[in-house]
Amino acid sequence: MDTLELGLAGKVAIVTGGSEGLGLACVERFARSGAKVAACARRKDVLERGVDQVRRATGGDILAMTADVTKGAEVEAFVKATLARFGGVDILVNNAGLQHVAPVEEFPVETWERLVRVMLFGAFYLTRAALPHMYAKGWGRIVNIASVHGLVASPYKSAYVAAKHGLVGFTKAVALEAAEKGVTVNAVCPSYVRTPLVEKQIADQAKVHGISEDAVIRDIMLAPAALKRLLEPSEVAAYVRFLCSDEASGITGATQVIDAGWTAR
Repeated sequence: MDTLELGLAGKVAIVTGGSEGLGLACVERFARSGAKVAACARRKDVLERGVDQVRRATGGDILAMTADVTKGAEVEAFVKATLARFGGVDILVNNAGLQHVAPVEEFPVETWERLVRVMLFGAFYLTRAALPHMYAKGWGRIVNIASVHGLVASPYKSAYVAAKHGLVGFTKAVALEAAEKGVTVNAVCPSYVRTPLVEKQIADQAKVHGISEDAVIRDIMLAPAALKRLLEPSEVAAYVRFLCSDEASGITGATQVIDAGWTAR
């Protein structure tokens, strides 16, 4: 197990969308830092497979539980299970997300609403459930996984862009409420990360634009970036872990950009 240089030993971290990609990378990073972790996702098989891999690699104490973050009752049950297992909640990472690429006039209404409910309503439900337990301890960390699309827009992603912009605003509002109670709240805004979600986007974008997947990566995804590469989940997870440390106690209400130079132009 890694050295506990960031002081997370004994902390309890909740990670939504923890079955793969960036969420699973956060689960692993916290486990390696000595935290106890509760991970949720909708697909039980994918969640259990990912968490089992992390347990074997880290020896970490991890609770894996299926939950739909758009349903308040399931969120409450997940947080209660975390409390029953670990006795508290110190860290919350709102990571659950999904994507759909389509022009506005062709965007399925149910899909548009689903994206916003997962990424914005879900963050609200989890934050609302977790905050009282952080306030009781006088210490807490909330990190919302936003996106560079929480700061800028791209065509054909109206639901995702709207949800992520909303998440950035939500982050700022909660940070102001929580500051005097020992809880910091920040948003991390990465550019494209090498995850299953992005791999699906590549295929979707190729279809919408009528170009090859290689062209999507080269001419669309990486075109605005100074560094012409996708980010790795571990890079973003390391950023998240830092924001959850005591060393980051002065950072709150911030949009932490890790975007390969996308917004430098």
